[in-house]
Amino acid sequence: MENKKSHAERAVELFLADYNCAQAVFGAFCDVTGMDFETAMKLSSSFGGGMGRMREVCGAVSAMFMVTGLLYGYGDTGEGGAKAEHYKRIQALADEFKAEHGSIICRELIASLKKDTSPTPEARTEQYYKERPCAAFVRCAAEVMDRLIAETEAKTKEN
Repeated sequence: MENKKSHAERAVELFLADYNCAQAVFGAFCDVTGMDFETAMKLSSSFGGGMGRMREVCGAVSAMFMVTGLLYGYGDTGEGGAKAEHYKRIQALADEFKAEHGSIICRELIASLKKDTSPTPEARTEQYYKERPCAAFVRCAAEVMDRLIAETEAKTKEN
């Protein structure tokens, strides 16, 4: 039997290979979203560093929301409760991430680091990875996403 990496392991691997936090999480789920890797990397590229290094919503969290939209989102106006049900799911994911890390806002998550919103990313050095907690956020977002997928599949089997 093939020893397949978990989505969390794949997400961390991508982050450590210089993809941004959003790309790492979003790309790790290409196997379940059906999106090709190159398109996934382009689509999620804007969300790294809390949306273009503006330190807003964590890119790993944004990617978790994008995967959820692809898997369980609504494609019409959301009438009939689909929009509310989807937003409820997104809020639950955010709450689960917040329960572990205290926030979904990048600047709050990395408050101990120097304040830098310049558009130029820092060099990915060994020191960068030692100081940054982002790999843990990437891992957590992927784990939260996997729990949602497992719960959804279990509910589907019950019905």
